[in-house]
Amino acid sequence: MPPNTDIFQRPELAQAMAQRLLQPGVLDEGLRSGLFISGLRRQGKTTFLLNDLIPALEQHGAIVIYVDLWSNTKVSPEFLVLDKIRATLGELQNPASRLMERLKRVAGIDVGILSFKFGFKLDTLGKEDGPTLSEVLQQVVDQGQRDVVLIVDEVQHAITTEDGRRMLEGLKSARDAINPRPHTPGHFIMIGTGSHRAMVAELTTRRSHAFEGATSLAYPVLSEDYVEHLLARIRQESNQAPLPSLAVASQAFATVGHRPEELRKALRAMYLSMQDAPQAPDAVLPIVARTLRLEAAEIEFRKIEDMGVLATVLFDRIASGVDEGKGLFSADALSSYRQTLGREVPTDEVQRVVNDLLAENLAMRSERGRYVVTDPFVSDAWAERKQIDSKGFTQSSGS
Repeated sequence: MPPNTDIFQRPELAQAMAQRLLQPGVLDEGLRSGLFISGLRRQGKTTFLLNDLIPALEQHGAIVIYVDLWSNTKVSPEFLVLDKIRATLGELQNPASRLMERLKRVAGIDVGILSFKFGFKLDTLGKEDGPTLSEVLQQVVDQGQRDVVLIVDEVQHAITTEDGRRMLEGLKSARDAINPRPHTPGHFIMIGTGSHRAMVAELTTRRSHAFEGATSLAYPVLSEDYVEHLLARIRQESNQAPLPSLAVASQAFATVGHRPEELRKALRAMYLSMQDAPQAPDAVLPIVARTLRLEAAEIEFRKIEDMGVLATVLFDRIASGVDEGKGLFSADALSSYRQTLGREVPTDEVQRVVNDLLAENLAMRSERGRYVVTDPFVSDAWAERKQIDSKGFTQSSGS
């Protein structure tokens, strides 16, 4: 089957990640404790997982199980994970299954030598009298003589329910039972990805979470090579269409938060604008991108304003970098809140509103316990809006 040219693939990045996960050097061995990748929504994480990372892992012979906790928010995260593991076990027992055929094709594995026979019924997984996750995954590693990689997309949903937390504890137990063995024929590797950067980061930093101490990384966003790919596709479809320069288009991509959908929207809007008033693309696209960014940011701003005046004040303090985001509870900060709101503001109220900002993915704790705005482009848009408001006030005052 020919590759889908509509999808921009990142094989080099995927191969490098697969190599570090499955054949780590000394400095990368910690990745076997778990890898958690955070990035904002609509930046291409899931596309990368499905089209790049999973194929790369399978080329190395790994058995990959992928679960998207966003696929059905009406059922528990534990159910989704267990259901996908059960389905994978069923495929492993069938040499003619799509999974086995794929391993044969991409990794050159002689699936005939793989014989999975589990000492339990698949439908007992997750039940009180059934096997534990640790027992199941250990059997897969030992019978397959290879690595097993579980990828949980939107993993932050797992810590919102008690059964989700229990499921993560079970996966940690599997890791601890399989990986330290002196002559283990394979490893169990947990990869979690999510769009809530604060919650994903806390999965590896809080002692109360199962994978405390695992590696947390920011998703490597698409850059100029994606923009070049998109412009080439436009040129191929219509070589008469005026195109912006690569430099200007790349800057526009950064302006809209490295979101492919937003860049395509900006280019469409640019062409519509040029039909009404012919101009050079390099002159129009930056204006369109800034407008789209502010429109997208306004949605986030409304969330903040709906939380009340204190939330707006706290977000502004974080976005402005006052005391590097760590002075939200200082005496000076509390005095400032009192002057703005015209009343005393107790620290527990500040903490409650900060927690609301964290829950809405508007702010996050940094590694040193400080607070930062989750989305840099929202932070930039907030500063830009303040500057515009300030200029408007100055002009009004002077008139």
